[in-house]
Amino acid sequence: MDGSLGSVGVATIMLALLAALIVFWISRRSSVVRDRAGRIQALIGLVAVPVVISTVGTSMHLQQAKSTRFCLSCHVMEPYGDTLHADADWLPAVHLQNRWIPEDQACYTCHTSYTMFGDFEAKMKGLKHLLVNYLGEPPEKIELYEPYKNRECLHCHGGSRRLLEDGMHGEVLLAEDVEETSCLECHDVVHELDALAETATWEAPDA
Repeated sequence: MDGSLGSVGVATIMLALLAALIVFWISRRSSVVRDRAGRIQALIGLVAVPVVISTVGTSMHLQQAKSTRFCLSCHVMEPYGDTLHADADWLPAVHLQNRWIPEDQACYTCHTSYTMFGDFEAKMKGLKHLLVNYLGEPPEKIELYEPYKNRECLHCHGGSRRLLEDGMHGEVLLAEDVEETSCLECHDVVHELDALAETATWEAPDA
């Protein structure tokens, strides 16, 4: 993974530890700890300062983890990023090149419940990915743990008038169990890695 992104977490931990040591050193050498009130203030500082730094650092790291750059920082994910710029009618390419999704959060927009942003089980799977990336051998082909859910499409397209007024799409969107019919049953051309080498990269014409 990209070292500059991983360094945010390391820097956060180091700053929190440094802050704790500084507060502890000052409290040990200061007259402020001679009475009970002073000791309580020192204890609050010893705990509160590292917690604040850790919270801010974690928040920053989570925001970076939503970035396309972060998602593609693992070598095995790079080809999936290339499909965003392919000159083809693949879902990722069409969405990015028509600016239906932001380029800096292209992956997260369509995978909002992935690993650390999902439930506990998803977070554990994310930890497994991390360990495999650094200590094991990533699989040649990446596969989803479970079928892609319509909710990932509908949090953008769900309120679309164009789709609601379309007969076929309207029936699916208004169905009681909207997951009964998968969007990918029809829109099934997604990350076509097998055809990527034969597909040119799309470039916007000069303005």
